[in-house]
Amino acid sequence: MPKKTEVAASFETALVELEQIVTRLESGELALEEALNEFERGVQLARQGQVKLQQAEQRVQILLNDSEDAPLKPFIPDNE
Repeated sequence: MPKKTEVAASFETALVELEQIVTRLESGELALEEALNEFERGVQLARQGQVKLQQAEQRVQILLNDSEDAPLKPFIPDNE
């Protein structure tokens, strides 16, 4: 299990690891202590991901607030 002093994983890397943890937990093949360790790591990754998403949302809000003269409009993909 990574130490707190290690650099936090990127959002995408953390998501992949979280998916792997869920798969291992759902397998039912882990001993209780292993399952608890995996669950603990999964909770840490989920919290990190939530913080990163909140930070990204804040950055978007700052960018939108900085350009008040650019009105928001619905996104319409080019292929439609």
